Amino acid sequence: MIRIGIVDDHAIVRTGLRQFLSEQVDFRVTGEGANGRDALELVRGGEIDVLLLDISMPDQNGIDALAAIKARRPDLPVLILSGFPQAHYAVTLLRQGASGYLNKECDPEEIATAIRTLALGRRYVTPEVAELLVDGMAAGGDRPPHEALSERELQVFLRLAQGETVSHIADSMCLSVKTVSTYRARVLEKLKLESNSDLTYYALKNGLIQ
Repeated sequence: MIRIGIVDDHAIVRTGLRQFLSEQVDFRVTGEGANGRDALELVRGGEIDVLLLDISMPDQNGIDALAAIKARRPDLPVLILSGFPQAHYAVTLLRQGASGYLNKECDPEEIATAIRTLALGRRYVTPEVAELLVDGMAAGGDRPPHEALSERELQVFLRLAQGETVSHIADSMCLSVKTVSTYRARVLEKLKLESNSDLTYYALKNGLIQ
């Protein structure tokens, strides 16, 4: 029996996933949550074998949560289920520890296949993501600038792009204001931008925030 945790801020999504997964004889949904903090509570509980995690959530988003989860339980398979196209986040999140990435518009059977694959200790990569990975290795410098950001830089970038202040980010991520300011400066330099409004425009243009 594969024990599954579902974390998504939309109750209707969680309900639909729970209903579908409960129809699979080898699955059991053992926990649910609506944000990154809930995800960490599920992980601390230790009653899950695979975690389904959304990216765009209030309080602590999926990207922040993924980093915290991998720090606490690096062996726990995390399947990202996102409303964003695979091209926007898949490669970055796989590099940062996710075991698979699927768009929410995928066939439910593909979610089941991915869960079973992850439970066996393997990654689940769609043909589209595999192509992105290969293209990224081949193209090198042709990759979008944000793919060159480190995990922490990406976290700070997305929070700034969504209008959070440096002090709020520092509190949320348990960092000093000086450290967050340093990450902000690195992000602006790597993306060749000058202000927080530029970061927001870049994130919207590249489909990284809604």
